[in-house]
Amino acid sequence: MCKRYFPLLLLLAVVLALVACAENERQLDSPVALEGEIFGTFYQVTISDSLTQHQVDDIEAGILEELEAVDAIMSIYRDDSELTLFNEAPLGEWQLLSNELMEIMSISQSVSASSNGAFDVTIGGLVNLWSFGAEARPREVPDESILSERLSVVGYDSIELDLGERRARRLRDVYVDLGGVAKGFGTDRVAAYLDQQGIGHYLVSLGGDLIVRGYRDSERQPWRIGIEAPLDDRRQAQHILPLRDVSVATSGDYRNYFEEDGTRYSHTIDPRTGRPIQHQLASVTVAHAVNAWADAWATAMMVLGDEEGMELAIAQDLAVLMLVREADGWGSYASPAFAEVIGQNVMERLGIDIAQ
Repeated sequence: MCKRYFPLLLLLAVVLALVACAENERQLDSPVALEGEIFGTFYQVTISDSLTQHQVDDIEAGILEELEAVDAIMSIYRDDSELTLFNEAPLGEWQLLSNELMEIMSISQSVSASSNGAFDVTIGGLVNLWSFGAEARPREVPDESILSERLSVVGYDSIELDLGERRARRLRDVYVDLGGVAKGFGTDRVAAYLDQQGIGHYLVSLGGDLIVRGYRDSERQPWRIGIEAPLDDRRQAQHILPLRDVSVATSGDYRNYFEEDGTRYSHTIDPRTGRPIQHQLASVTVAHAVNAWADAWATAMMVLGDEEGMELAIAQDLAVLMLVREADGWGSYASPAFAEVIGQNVMERLGIDIAQ
């Protein structure tokens, strides 16, 4: 009996294998969207190239591999991450770093110097103290004496880099937190991977940072991204920007915060005061060739505020868009470099003022 049915079973197995193979090689409808969670936030990759299911599966696995590699280097929530090991190393002792961590530390130090310390990755202890970091702490205003103690060691001069030898060391007992730049670096890594795979038309979005390449459809329409209105209770686009072949990062104070005695405390900490920012700048979007740089500069601009930040953006020729709280709603202000990236006609159509 078994011998009689064996050829039929074998034929069925072959047919099913051929069907599965054909399904894997079938061209999928465009665009294809891949999404998931990493770094405590969401990522989405949208590809408008023509792809098969087999290609999509391989690409998705490659994207996850890139993001998990960044997490293994820069996470403050993993005991085995390279950054955690650096933070736990003895003071004054040189530590060999990976190319990736060295690159991010170098970018961070450069933006710190250019922003006069408004961006500073050594504020990890303060971020934890204000309950926005890895320490399990109640969301409340911290004790003043502890705040002063942690602030006393903060400063980008507490980290020394030796680029030639690819090493770094902590000169004071600071806790390095790369939260203001790691997402940008992860976005860069995913985009570089897609480029290596020959993908020409895509959007990579990772927790407010994104990179677009090519077009969003066969009609060569640009990608369109929404700049959110700084609202606590809902998501609503303040501006829709058409983008092509550009990298942008957005930072804001309206999502992650707590309130105590009627005062709002943002997750963005000013390294110069040790306290959450208190000004009218609600959101900053920075366009830059490299997303890690855009991410770091967006954080720096949020710390500086609209006036000091825009002045520095113009001096540094940075492409910056700011949403500022005003008595009658929101004001939108862009640097001249941002207008060049997006286009003067788009600025006028959206009612965005260009700072001079």
